Amino acid sequence: MRAFIFDLDGTLVDSLEDIGQACNDVLASHGYPVHPLPAYRFYVGRGFHKLVNDALPEGEAAKLSSDQLTALIAEARARYGENMCVRTKPYAGITEALHQLADDGHALAVLSNKPDDLTVELVSRYFPDVPFALVRGGREGVPLKPEPDAPLDMLRHMDFLPERSFYVGDSNVDIFTARNAGMISIGVAWGFRGADELRAAQADHVIDTPVALARLAKGGII
Repeated sequence: MRAFIFDLDGTLVDSLEDIGQACNDVLASHGYPVHPLPAYRFYVGRGFHKLVNDALPEGEAAKLSSDQLTALIAEARARYGENMCVRTKPYAGITEALHQLADDGHALAVLSNKPDDLTVELVSRYFPDVPFALVRGGREGVPLKPEPDAPLDMLRHMDFLPERSFYVGDSNVDIFTARNAGMISIGVAWGFRGADELRAAQADHVIDTPVALARLAKGGII
C-alpha cells in the first residue's frame, strides 16, 4: 500500500476560468486592468494572498495599506467562493483513476493551498464517492506548500512514511513540496503549468494521463 496526496487545482479539477473570472471581477470593480483567463495559470498555486498580489498591477500591492490589501483579498476570496463551480470540472479520467487506486488499497488525500473550507467544498462536490482519508486546504497557523508541515502531518495521521508516499501536482510548488517532505513527486502534464516546468523542477515522474497513476503505484513503467 502507498499513500497518494493530491493537489487540487490543475491536478484534480480544471478550475482556472472560475478563479480567473473571480479575480478579474474584483480587479475591474476597483478600476484595475484585468487579465486574459489563461494568464492566471501563472498566478495560482501559492494561496489567495499571493494570487491577488500577482494579479494586481506591478507594485500596486506595496502602495496599499495592510487593511486595504486584506480587504481586497477577502473580496476576491468571497467572490470566488460564490462562483467556484460555474465552469470548474474534473479532468478527464481522474475520477476513474482515483477509484482504481482506492480499489487497489492505496490511501488517498487532498492538500491544497486554496482556503480549507473551499477545498473541502470542491472535493465534496466533484468527488463525492472517492474515499479520501483526509482533505485539507490552507489553514491558519499552518505554512502553505511548499513547506512540508502540512503533508507530513497528514502522513502521520494516515500512518504512512514519506518515502512510501506520492505527492501529485501540476506545478513546481508541488514538486518542491514533495521534495521538502521526503515524498516521491508525480507531476501531471495535463495541469496548469505543463511538463516543462515539472521537469525543470526535477519531478521524480511526469505523467500525461491519469491511468499512469495506478501503474506507478505498482512500480510499473509509465
